[in-house]
Amino acid sequence: MQVSDARDDRVTSYAYKASLIGSAHRFELTEAGLSWHVGGRSGLWRYDEISTIRLSFRPVSMQQHRFRADISHAEGGRIAILSTSWQTAALMAPQDSGFREFIVALHARMAKAGSRAELTAGLGAKTYAAVLAFLALLAVVMATLLIRALMTGEFAGVLFILGFAALFAWQVGGFVQRNQPRRYRFEQLPRSLLP
Repeated sequence: MQVSDARDDRVTSYAYKASLIGSAHRFELTEAGLSWHVGGRSGLWRYDEISTIRLSFRPVSMQQHRFRADISHAEGGRIAILSTSWQTAALMAPQDSGFREFIVALHARMAKAGSRAELTAGLGAKTYAAVLAFLALLAVVMATLLIRALMTGEFAGVLFILGFAALFAWQVGGFVQRNQPRRYRFEQLPRSLLP
């Protein structure tokens, strides 16, 4: 559920449904700032009042290719913008091009307004460290099971462990690689965190 107004170059819009039941979350980039409507709340944040933007890759079971932008205001408050929208009870549709265009336009308008926002990508440093520690622990456990299976001659177990490890690395590897904590600049948005 995305909207772009081609008739007026001064307004860029984006909308998505965060849940099947709720109303659409709507955002507009206007001359005055970022206008948002989320549920029954709405507001207008001037571009120089936006304190942080965090871009991340957040897959879910029904949509493995989902991106997220968390935007915070200098006086408190945070809104999230997702690259997917609920369509039916069993379908979550990607909105890749609309999301990318909106996020790029937001950064351009903030840069033009002289924003000093903190621009970060990926997970927070502590969360990322916890994920890496968990993966290291899991790797040690899997290696121990693999060695035990080899020593006892359980070749079916060896194949299972290798298959599981390959599947896990394929599923989790992209998430960990894309969500590495880092800072970026207005003119160099992280490509891995935009669809």
